Amino acid sequence: MSRRNFHLPWSDYVETLKPHERPMMPGSPATPDHTLRYRLAYAAVGLLVTATGGIGSAMISANTQQVAGALGASVVEAAWLPVVFVMTNACMNLLLIKFRQQYGLRLFAQIFLVAYAVIGVFALFFEDYQSTLVLRAFAGMASAALTSLGILYLIQAFPAAHRLKGLVLGIGASSLAIPAVRLFSNHLVELSEWRGFHVFELGLSLISLAAVLALRLPPSEKFKTFEKLDFVTFALFAPGIALLCAVLGLGRVVWWTEAAWIGWALIGAIVLLTAALVVEYNRETPLINLKWMAGPDIVRLALAIVGVRIVLSEQTAGAVGLMTILGVGPDQMHGLFLLILVATAAGTLTSAFTLNMAKLNKPIAIALGLIAIGAFMDAHATVLTRPAQLYFSQALMAFAAAFFIGPAMLQGVVQVLQKGAQNMVSFIVVFGLGQNLGGLLGSALIGTIQTVRERYHFSQLSEGINLGDPDVVLRLQQLSGAYARVIGDPALRAQQGQALLQQQITQQAHVLAYNDVFLLIGVFASIGCLWVTFNHFRPRLAARRAARAAADNDAASAAAAVD
Repeated sequence: MSRRNFHLPWSDYVETLKPHERPMMPGSPATPDHTLRYRLAYAAVGLLVTATGGIGSAMISANTQQVAGALGASVVEAAWLPVVFVMTNACMNLLLIKFRQQYGLRLFAQIFLVAYAVIGVFALFFEDYQSTLVLRAFAGMASAALTSLGILYLIQAFPAAHRLKGLVLGIGASSLAIPAVRLFSNHLVELSEWRGFHVFELGLSLISLAAVLALRLPPSEKFKTFEKLDFVTFALFAPGIALLCAVLGLGRVVWWTEAAWIGWALIGAIVLLTAALVVEYNRETPLINLKWMAGPDIVRLALAIVGVRIVLSEQTAGAVGLMTILGVGPDQMHGLFLLILVATAAGTLTSAFTLNMAKLNKPIAIALGLIAIGAFMDAHATVLTRPAQLYFSQALMAFAAAFFIGPAMLQGVVQVLQKGAQNMVSFIVVFGLGQNLGGLLGSALIGTIQTVRERYHFSQLSEGINLGDPDVVLRLQQLSGAYARVIGDPALRAQQGQALLQQQITQQAHVLAYNDVFLLIGVFASIGCLWVTFNHFRPRLAARRAARAAADNDAASAAAAVD
């Protein structure tokens, strides 16, 4: 297939394509048979663009406190930095696929890559918190476009028989950003605070822009897709999702019952999203097909996506939070993050090259089982636990996270292709919201449960401290003895000893609370594994029962004929 035909109008270009080279669905590029050299080039550009789309969010999430400190932001203000990125990222998927279908891939790629580069340039000149917050919001929009663009490039790297493997690799590649960033981003922050981070992000965006301009995607069909009511839906849906993200992301920070705006934001989200759904339900050609989304297969898929994202928060919020409480710094966790990176890559490759379209529930069930094993292992942590003790359990979870994501998306793609490509926007919304809101919901649940259980364990441990107990007295003497050389006053030394004992009780309470969270996640993942396994075998059991009933009917008919 000659690349010289790329300039032809679509009606002429499509005639030059073989049946297997035509797009799988509207808005996607053609997939001609490229030479090996071009396949490798498409793979490299796809990985680069995918990394560019995910690395900005990952760097903020991994270094929120350091970047916020450089900006002079409070704890609550710091929490807004990753949340505002998720807000805009979750909303943009509603319009991006239609934009691609109506205006073409090339314009799509150029606009959002240039926008990402411009965001990086502006970030170098605005040093205040408010400007950074606005830029993070725009970065979330651009990132949503870059992630899908990277996947489209990776699909080009595979022949027709293995094209779905490219889709799985593209989805899994975005999972590599967080463990990779944790290996080096703290050095960027240490060298030049937030500026080093923004320079790195700008450099990646410029390299990606150059690569995309140098290596074009094949043409795609353009047709009018936008309707006026689409923008009405978006005007209701986007702020509703943004408010919901704010509630989930900030609720545990400001605490759910202590900030009045949490309640008002939740009410606003419910009203706006309900209004958007009412508009969509009464449309002839809805942007979000509610009837299709309410089908049992899509509901099960959405629950699986959200459920797995919740339990996977054990790794991003649970294990890292536990190590932080125990005083383990980022540099001491490099070995753990390197292992997570390797396990994530292994999970992505395994998922792609063991893909079986007839058994898409199987890898999801396996992933949930691995998460359950890892969570139960982590539930035995103590104050002496260090990253080395988490290597195996966290590697299992990283492998499971990457192993699950591709088959989960392909389940939805199969449903779309079976019921009509017009439902692709609806599926992208389900998948994107499941990923984004599931991650926020998981962090919120883990943070909330950990806080509640920490207070419970602290009260229980404190009640068990009796100053008349000889063991307690001995422990206080040991702790206060550490200050014997610097504090001469016995009463002051005793106060310092009591303060140290209080710190140890608090630390122990935190560890016990994290153990409770890990145990709960293990139970939840086990239930999910059994549920998905049941759904995996249910059609086979139904088919066997139907075959047995048919055989019995045939036997009865034969017996009746003989009589």
